[in-house]
Amino acid sequence: MSETNSCAVDVATLYIVPTPIGNLADITQRALDVLANVDLIAAEDTRHTSRLLSHFSISTRTFALHDHNEQQKADFLIEKLQAGTSIALVSDAGTPLISDPGYHLVNRCRQAGVKVVPLPGPCAVITALSGAGLPSDRFSFEGFLPPKSKGRRDTFTSLENDERTLIFYESPHRILDSLADMLAVLGPERQVVLARELTKTYETIHGAPLGELIPWLNEDSNRLRGEMVVLVAGHRADKTELSPEALRTVTLLAKELPLKKAAALAAEIHSSKKNALYKWGLENLE
Repeated sequence: MSETNSCAVDVATLYIVPTPIGNLADITQRALDVLANVDLIAAEDTRHTSRLLSHFSISTRTFALHDHNEQQKADFLIEKLQAGTSIALVSDAGTPLISDPGYHLVNRCRQAGVKVVPLPGPCAVITALSGAGLPSDRFSFEGFLPPKSKGRRDTFTSLENDERTLIFYESPHRILDSLADMLAVLGPERQVVLARELTKTYETIHGAPLGELIPWLNEDSNRLRGEMVVLVAGHRADKTELSPEALRTVTLLAKELPLKKAAALAAEIHSSKKNALYKWGLENLE
């Protein structure tokens, strides 16, 4: 390694390098410095990455590391790292490991005591969330939706009562089917934001109740183009809705106490409406 290289990167180090998700101007100077100065770039698709490198006149050698060979090639790369090689890990777009390859390699590096340095940079999840106008204090990234309808509906059912903002990736050819499954489970009133073509010329971020979003998409076939980030508002419980835990508590207490007292205690324990619990008890316990 030359003196210039040694100043820019550390030996025996794996760098996690985010790359643009559409707009090449979003790459950081630090990412360019690392890509230019490491000994090897492990890329999800070497042909795709070679176009990026060529654009920035970077000639670093690349090595294919993708979903189908990562576990087999991890040991080979760790041996090179332990021998002093510096390696950058990149995916086709965005931050590696976020619905992209890299987990097995990074996990093995951590186990082997190999230094891992993550760089900040483009990530479709965070880009979409920051512009969606949905609560961002708590969110859950769920990755790509299952390809089959049953799998999608099972996913939505398991998340139906989750109060966090939910974020999914979806492809343009499945977006309408996925939203139809979402509609069947979550209903037409759930607020959904669709972010497509992020950072590109035709970037669109559009939010609406699910029952309105699907017709909006069908109005113009251009709205179905490009990779999609789907953001779903979390479940908001009706204040008068009685939780199963509150109902179980009032049922147990009512065996030993007058219903009015049982309802008052259960309401205090579970922050529920006393009158609603008492009414439920009159209808179901006496």
